Amino acid sequence: MSPLPFPVRIAAGLVVTAVEQARELPRHAVELPVTAVSQALQVSMRLQQKITELAIKGDRALGALRPADDVPSWATFDDDIPDLSLPEPQPVTDPRPVTDPRNGSVSSLRPARSGIPIARPERSAGASNRPETTSGAPYAVPEYPTMTVPQLRGKLRTLSIDDLSDLLAWETAHENRPAYVTMLTNRIATLSQET
Repeated sequence: MSPLPFPVRIAAGLVVTAVEQARELPRHAVELPVTAVSQALQVSMRLQQKITELAIKGDRALGALRPADDVPSWATFDDDIPDLSLPEPQPVTDPRPVTDPRNGSVSSLRPARSGIPIARPERSAGASNRPETTSGAPYAVPEYPTMTVPQLRGKLRTLSIDDLSDLLAWETAHENRPAYVTMLTNRIATLSQET
């Protein structure tokens, strides 16, 4: 059998390749969008890198020709901006005398540590002198010294202004933890506004 002419063999190879490609078309059709997007992103990133490299080279060349400003015109610093803040708040004093738990002495006025005055409504005769529990904890919430901030937050809605004031007085006299003082002071202020 004599070999077929070279152009005929090339044409037959093209036909077979076309058939193979047609069979693979469904698989390639699924991959085509991902491949096209990936290649487009690669080209875009390469272009950005080249542009950035050119800008850096340009900065170096121009930087050698002219000196840099010590302070750029667009830079502003806190010292340059006029102070438009409110005046510093003055310490607020709590008019109630404070008993020192260590020696039982009574001191005169003291600055309130939270910066918010503690206004306590007048108490009824029955609730005016509630003692602390035997463990030294506040009467309103005996477990208060061991409570976490989230536990206290959950308990706040059930307490009266008197109970909250007792807790705040106990906190400022004993632990004076800022998170607790702030939470109690805010709750007292909220209840005072509601009434």
